[in-house]
Amino acid sequence: MNHDEMKKRLAEIIVERSFKYSNDPPFTLASGRKSNFYFDCKPTTLDPEGMNLIGNIIFAMLEGSDVTAAGGMTLGADSIANALSLISYQRGKPIKSFIVRKGVKGHGTKSKIEGNIRPGEKVAIIDDVITTGASTTTAIESAREEGLVVARVIVLVDREEGGKKNIEKYVKEIDSVFMRTDIMELYKQKEVNNENQ
Repeated sequence: MNHDEMKKRLAEIIVERSFKYSNDPPFTLASGRKSNFYFDCKPTTLDPEGMNLIGNIIFAMLEGSDVTAAGGMTLGADSIANALSLISYQRGKPIKSFIVRKGVKGHGTKSKIEGNIRPGEKVAIIDDVITTGASTTTAIESAREEGLVVARVIVLVDREEGGKKNIEKYVKEIDSVFMRTDIMELYKQKEVNNENQ
């Protein structure tokens, strides 16, 4: 399966398992805003096929970079970073994964970040969905506090609601695997196909 085929299959899985649309009632997002559509990426990012596709796609996005580790705010980033780490090891170019805690651990090292990483390492911050970009920017700040150099941000789905602009104040290089419009187009095609059957 080539890169384009992997992206196409991953988009199908997201539409099937992780995308919800409802005119009434609308969904309440983490930001508190109301929306007619909602992404719950965990049924995709925790699925064996989904993890394999995500790991391969993000590895291709990072190939040739000097990023040595990738991670982000728990829970959304964890399975994505772990999928990338496993695939990168299998490809002979290991990229470690790390977890950014929501709160500082009250015992032991009292670190905000878990993983085998050291200050000075170039890292990518990962997220499953960005809306306002708040959890991504929190992860960036936490990584920097631990002495990590945040080289770029990669998100699975950008909802196209201003999050990218907010993140660009911290990191210039932001890539998304999918934009909301990509997923919406595929969803609408499937709806039309279902109606025609």
